[in-house]
Amino acid sequence: MTNPLLSTAPLPAFASIKPEHIQPAIAELLAQAQAALNTATAEATAADYDTLARILSVATERLGHAWGAVGHLNAVANTPELREAYNAMLPAVTEFYTGLGADEKLYAKYKAINATATSLNPARKQALKHWIRDFVLSGAELQGAAKERFAAIQERSAELAQKFSEHVMDATDGFAYYASAEELAGVPPDVVTAARDAAAAEGKDGHKLTLHFPVYMPVMQYGTDRALREKLYRAYVTRASEFGPPELDNSALMQELLMLRQEEAQLLGFQNFAEASLVAKMASSPAQVLDFLRDLAGRARPFAEKDLAELRAFAAQDLALAEMQAWDTAFVSERLKEARYAFSDQEVKQYFTLPRVLQGLFDIIERLFNVKIVEQAAEVWHDTVKFYRLDRQGELVGQFYLDLYARPGKRPGAWMDEVRSRWARPEGVQQTPVAQMVCNFASPVGDKPALLTHDDVTTLFHEFGHGLHHLLTQVNELGVSGISGVEWDAVELPSQFMENFCWEWEVLQQLTQHVDTGAPLPRALFDKMTAAKNFQSGLQTLRQIEFSLFDMRMHAEVGSEAGIQSLLDEVRAEVAVLPPPPFNRFQHSFSHIFAGGYSAGYYSYKWAELLSADAWSAFEEEGVFNPATGARFLQSILEAGGARDAMDSFKAFRGREPKIDALLRHQGMS
Repeated sequence: MTNPLLSTAPLPAFASIKPEHIQPAIAELLAQAQAALNTATAEATAADYDTLARILSVATERLGHAWGAVGHLNAVANTPELREAYNAMLPAVTEFYTGLGADEKLYAKYKAINATATSLNPARKQALKHWIRDFVLSGAELQGAAKERFAAIQERSAELAQKFSEHVMDATDGFAYYASAEELAGVPPDVVTAARDAAAAEGKDGHKLTLHFPVYMPVMQYGTDRALREKLYRAYVTRASEFGPPELDNSALMQELLMLRQEEAQLLGFQNFAEASLVAKMASSPAQVLDFLRDLAGRARPFAEKDLAELRAFAAQDLALAEMQAWDTAFVSERLKEARYAFSDQEVKQYFTLPRVLQGLFDIIERLFNVKIVEQAAEVWHDTVKFYRLDRQGELVGQFYLDLYARPGKRPGAWMDEVRSRWARPEGVQQTPVAQMVCNFASPVGDKPALLTHDDVTTLFHEFGHGLHHLLTQVNELGVSGISGVEWDAVELPSQFMENFCWEWEVLQQLTQHVDTGAPLPRALFDKMTAAKNFQSGLQTLRQIEFSLFDMRMHAEVGSEAGIQSLLDEVRAEVAVLPPPPFNRFQHSFSHIFAGGYSAGYYSYKWAELLSADAWSAFEEEGVFNPATGARFLQSILEAGGARDAMDSFKAFRGREPKIDALLRHQGMS
């Protein structure tokens, strides 16, 4: 039988890939890629853009395609056997890519091309500029022992990041509490039913509660049993820490990762890892990021203090909670919102049935960007996964997978990832992009469709923003098509931009259909939601700034690994108005920065929020469905991908540099 990972078919055969396929296939593809690298760097090979693409890019893209499929399965369909097979090949893959990025002969070829680059088109010039920058950041200019040490750091860092991610997944999957019906007083009926069914499936009495967000959050928001809330909160915020199983404690991994990152940066000639990280971002220095965050914190703080005072007063006066604890805040917030705005998230959720939301989302994309979305058959990794194609005037634009439900063996959170990029292949074939959008929503219960909270809906739109950035590009060069080559602190612009549609009345009429009556969202309920839109936005803004400051300071201050908790405590003392309890170990499951590519880059969520709010204000001024505005956003931002600097793309759309006014106004802090 042919190894599915060696298939040259355009789409991965996800359902056919088994753990035993991984080692032989990846070993063979690594050998082919190494042979291609040897040919590309040979003296006889011309330093020519097309030649290197034909020899090297074809081989490395095929390796990336296969390893990407393995990594994806490791994140969404994890088993002990798959994990073992993935981890067995991770060092070899890391070693190859580290060697590729630091290869002096290849670096010399690209520098030679760059010296005569006047005939290249703008996208190729940008790709070349990025490659040369990345060669330097990958250690291509290092020599001898320094180069060997740099390579060793890359391999060990990849291993540690993978372990960090595994520990968070295992700690999340490893917790279960079987609650009685009495303990679940106040918890929404669909969550109670799903928990009872989960316990029954294991042959147990009671209701199985887990730390997966679709279970955890409704209990924290609606459960009246304070002891149960405390039990779940403690378990959630101490995942993968010293308070759990020792083999899942991420403490030592975090320390070692930080030490390795600082050593890597110093080998490259930077004072700290944050400086190295920002070379490929819009922000110019750690100081600029810290100033941006502290300025925003100062603007948000009065609103956050007001939010907290209201919360505490309501807890004491209306809920008899004289001392509000961390496991009370979500519950008190939800009750205060219900009292103030006369609606609950649970009431809103009844209108957001997943089929209706998806259809409404697809309608918006089709209307705004002149494409058609059609479901298609494909091999998938789970029977709930769907596959779609985007067409424009009968021509294939791109395709995407949609994996929306939480389940054991699936990494928490939501993300978009590339399966393959748009590329005018050297063989003369136009390759179209493929993406996968992953969320962790609650599954359908019984014969009813899955219900989404409004936050779930905005998460879905957010990930589709990333997906559209990848799928609608018109750039044909690997490295700068789609999201590739877009500065990390600008890559959230399209995703956060798409979230704005979730607050438009015209849109919500098309997105909603009551699960029982079929009625759309009533205007009166929408008005309440809008009134509550910026409920606690001060607190939420400070929370994001807290995470961002912690990340940036930790990576900018050499030696921070010796006092991660004390640094976080310092940051909280500076910006937080509602510090968590001393046992909180949020950082031990902060996968974004320890295992997800956001190290010294978490600030980019707030940075890009400024860009997206200003971009959306153009739609507010010109009409949400104004075809000319939609076409301008498509051409200036989405189609341009990484083929030019993000600021140039923003100015092409907006006609000027971004301003902070729209962000403050959108968050009720102007």
